[in-house]
Amino acid sequence: MHTAFIRSTLCATVFAVAASGCADMNATQRGTATGAGVGAGLGAILGASTGGGGSGRATRGAVLGGLAGAVAGNVWSKHMEQQRQAMEQATRGTGVQVSQTADNRLKLEIPSDISFDTNRADIKPNFRPILERFATTLNENPGTYVTIIGHTDNTGGDQINQPLSLDRAAHTRDYLTARGIDPNRITVEGRAAREPVASNDDPAGRARNRRVEIFVNEPNRAG
Repeated sequence: MHTAFIRSTLCATVFAVAASGCADMNATQRGTATGAGVGAGLGAILGASTGGGGSGRATRGAVLGGLAGAVAGNVWSKHMEQQRQAMEQATRGTGVQVSQTADNRLKLEIPSDISFDTNRADIKPNFRPILERFATTLNENPGTYVTIIGHTDNTGGDQINQPLSLDRAAHTRDYLTARGIDPNRITVEGRAAREPVASNDDPAGRARNRRVEIFVNEPNRAG
C-alpha cells in the first residue's frame, strides 16, 4: 500500500470536511462538500488497499468515492419526497418542471411566462400561487434549505443581465420570507445568460432561458 499517498489523501479529506463548515458556504455546499470529502478519502483508501494498481487505483477510488459522497451529503428523505409530490400537484399544467437532482435536491424550474416579464423582476400573478404553495411546504419542513438562481437570455449584455437575474432571485426570496420563511434558509444567485438551456438565436429559445430555478436540499446531519 502506498502509505504516503493514503496519508495525503486523508489530509485532503480532513481539509474537505473542515472546509465544508466554512461560514461562507450555504447549506447545500456544506452538505455536498462534506459528503464528497469523506467519500473521496474512503474511496482512496479502499482503492489503494484492494491490491494492485497503486496510486492509480487509489485515485480512481477517490473520484468514485467523492461522487458517491457528494450525493450522500444531502438526503432524500420522506419529507423531501412529500415536498416533491406536493409541488408536482401544485404546478401541474403550469409548465413548471419539478425533479430530483443527482445530488438529492428538489428542483423547480420556473419558465418566464409564469415568473417574470421581459426585463422585469417583479413577480407575475401566475407565479404567486406556486410560491404560496411552496412557502407552505417549506414551513412544514424547517430542516430544508433553498437556493434560488435567476437566469436571463443574452439580450442586453452582462452589465444589465447580471443584476436583473439576481433581482429576480431576490424578489422570489422576499416573497417567501414575507410568508414566514427564515431568510437564513435561503441563498440567492444570479447567473445572467451564462447557463442557457436553449439557443438565444430565436424568441422561443430566449424565452426558455429567462427563468428561475429553485433548489431545496436537506443536509445529512448524521455525525
